[in-house]
Amino acid sequence: MTVTKETACHRPVLIAPLITFRIVFGLLMFISLLRFWWRGWVDTVYIKPPFHFTYMGFEWVQPFGATGMYVLFGVIILSTLLITVGLFYRLAAIVFFLGFTYVELIDVTTYLNHYYFISLVAFIMIWLPAGSDYSIDTWLNPGKRREFVPAWTIWILQFQLAIVYVFAGLAKLNTDWLILAQPMKTWLPARSYLPLVGPYMYHEWVAYLFSWFGAVYDCFIVFFLLQKRTRPYAYLAVLIFHIATAIFFPGIGLFPYVMIIATTIFFSGSFHKRVLGFMPFYNRQAPYFQTGAYVFRHKKMITIALSVYIFFQLVVPLRFLLYPGHLFWGEEGYRFSWRVMLMEKAGTAYFTVKDSTHTRFTHISNADYLTELQEKMMSTQPDMILKYAHYLRTQFEQKGWQKPEVYAEIYVALNGNRSRLFIDSTVNLAAQPLSWQHYKWILPYKQQQ
Repeated sequence: MTVTKETACHRPVLIAPLITFRIVFGLLMFISLLRFWWRGWVDTVYIKPPFHFTYMGFEWVQPFGATGMYVLFGVIILSTLLITVGLFYRLAAIVFFLGFTYVELIDVTTYLNHYYFISLVAFIMIWLPAGSDYSIDTWLNPGKRREFVPAWTIWILQFQLAIVYVFAGLAKLNTDWLILAQPMKTWLPARSYLPLVGPYMYHEWVAYLFSWFGAVYDCFIVFFLLQKRTRPYAYLAVLIFHIATAIFFPGIGLFPYVMIIATTIFFSGSFHKRVLGFMPFYNRQAPYFQTGAYVFRHKKMITIALSVYIFFQLVVPLRFLLYPGHLFWGEEGYRFSWRVMLMEKAGTAYFTVKDSTHTRFTHISNADYLTELQEKMMSTQPDMILKYAHYLRTQFEQKGWQKPEVYAEIYVALNGNRSRLFIDSTVNLAAQPLSWQHYKWILPYKQQQ
């Protein structure tokens, strides 16, 4: 097998990392979705709420009703099992990507960095030959079995992990995180119930230790994972860091486990092949075909597609630079930028609806329209505030109010600072357009002394 004319990204490498990644990713997604169903969150998050905060441009993404949502989750869960065992792999990957992403687009309030990461990985896996070994597909059709794949199929997953880590690290290089140790100073005392380490959670130096270690870890861990000599020690650091995160911050969900599993993609093909050797029914002696290499046609098109994908992954997290003001305060350009656990922010929102003559008005009880999670997330994020105001306008139009106006008095506390007025309470939010532009009715942020 000659590779002299191949570019680096198309040279053949062992398929084993893709196989173990497929198996552990599929299993973790199966457990995650089953847990979501078991805890009743399908009902409380997607079925019961009368209103959902959709993403701009995706207003057509709506829940299917009780039966439809449970059927959808059932199909997605089935697809994770098919991915794991490698049966109808390509179709299963497509179904999982479309189904999981559709669910996440229903309501902005459910956005988490690791959900976004899962959607991206699921999209990538559609194009990878991760079902070409140790799968039911190859057991049924041995002619599809391959031992080698182009290097880019491994690199693109490593790149996606690197994007998460590096941007998360760069995001921590700010005054609040490094100089003020916020929000760690706010969060850690609440973990004083933990055995052994609990009493130390009140010490200021512990907050600085967490902050600085987190920044250094995120900024440099990828570079150590890429080096063969340092990889075992780097992965030990991955285990310690993410297990500690899961213990100290259980509210972060499955993100630590997703990263622990995904980071194994940095290990060599020979390492993964040894791991597969311990798996049941793994047949090392089964013959490979066509020199055992998976061959993609149109290599130039693949190189172009990879370049476009990489470009957008590098640019999207930087779009916050297009907006003025304090990023954590206005949060414009905040999502999809891998800013993980960077702030403690809480808001209290009071809405008033008036008719066009201002002779008729009513104060809104948010609990009548929103779930507790929706109200919490909406109260600190301008685009959700505006969407909610538009929703209230529509509700009162249906009640016969003439040109209802919506005003909000919202107070927000950020990273241990005192609560202060967040938006201009004299602005009729019902008349403000939803757009990608800066919302001028957000009040400027000033650091409190």
